[in-house]
Amino acid sequence: MIKAAKRLDTVQEYYFSIKLREVRSLLAAGKPIINMGIGSPDLQPPVKVLEAISNSLGDANAHKYQSYQGLPELRNAIASFYKSKYSVDANPENEILPLMGSKEGIMHISMAFLNEGDKVLIPNPGYPTYTSVTKLVGAEPLFYHLSDEHYWQPNYTKLEKLDLSDVKIMWVNYPHMPTGTNANLETFEKLIAFGKKHNILIINDNPYSFILNDNPISILQVDGAKEVALELNSLSKTFNMAGWRVGMLLGNATYINEVLKVKSNMDSGMFYGIQKGAIEALQLSNDWFTTQNKIYEERRNLVWQLADKLNCTYDKNATGLFVWAKIPEGKKSEEVTDAILYNKDIFITPGTVFGSQGEGYIRFSLCVTSEIIKEAISRFE
Repeated sequence: MIKAAKRLDTVQEYYFSIKLREVRSLLAAGKPIINMGIGSPDLQPPVKVLEAISNSLGDANAHKYQSYQGLPELRNAIASFYKSKYSVDANPENEILPLMGSKEGIMHISMAFLNEGDKVLIPNPGYPTYTSVTKLVGAEPLFYHLSDEHYWQPNYTKLEKLDLSDVKIMWVNYPHMPTGTNANLETFEKLIAFGKKHNILIINDNPYSFILNDNPISILQVDGAKEVALELNSLSKTFNMAGWRVGMLLGNATYINEVLKVKSNMDSGMFYGIQKGAIEALQLSNDWFTTQNKIYEERRNLVWQLADKLNCTYDKNATGLFVWAKIPEGKKSEEVTDAILYNKDIFITPGTVFGSQGEGYIRFSLCVTSEIIKEAISRFE
């Protein structure tokens, strides 16, 4: 057998890849599993978006290779979206790069800026892909702890005590996944100042800002942000287009061009029809967000009832596609979620998937219908 590359020794198979195999196995065995673990939207994309992709299939260029930078119309739509929703100006010619999902962007950014031995500040708890990609490119994760006592915001006193001499990138993610904590402009202003002080590229991963959130903001709203910051965004959660793989990266033209060097060697452009659908999505009125959030609000209220059944506590001001709940003192996250899976046939994510600071918490997804959540509640009565 040919031995795998050493870089694979640094990572494990993604938790959800492993656990969902187990869930499928239980389903195949006849278990009535309710999956409240993953954030894959179950709602449909906008009708206009589906019509746009369908109507585009007969266009002359629909099935050809596409530009690595995406259609000019798509970049213009992203620029208009950022201007109207975040009050951010971005030049569609050189400050916007469409991506085949923002997860792709995490790899491309890391390959563009990190050398072996560089260090990367990663939130704990946080999205596991930040860590795995950092390791895959030979860089070193340097975790900064977030906690509920600091409202899941960076603790700059502790950050300044770290050895930051080799840090090249800092990942931030607000609204925060998994906790749902929102940022504010003060948070972003401090992050930009921190990045400038230590010559660190700050990257905000921002796919949740319109879900159950009345105040969507961008790190690029801060004066001078483009000197040291990039922002990833996505249509996956906002427009129920997770499987379409449509993301975007915004920031300084020089940084964007470095990422483009990687991307242009990794793919051959996004499918034309998907770009046409994305353009339509980005032009929708605020009525779309209002309608979606009414559904998610009803579901969240029910998940809070389910969390109450488990004697959990939670923050009612949190935003996003999940409910982050603290389990009773003395219990372990994975022991709790496994017991619920095997005894109640409900899959909930243990907080430890997102780092050591997730111990003592569990995460519920809102990507299930109200009827299914009611069924989950009934299993504890």
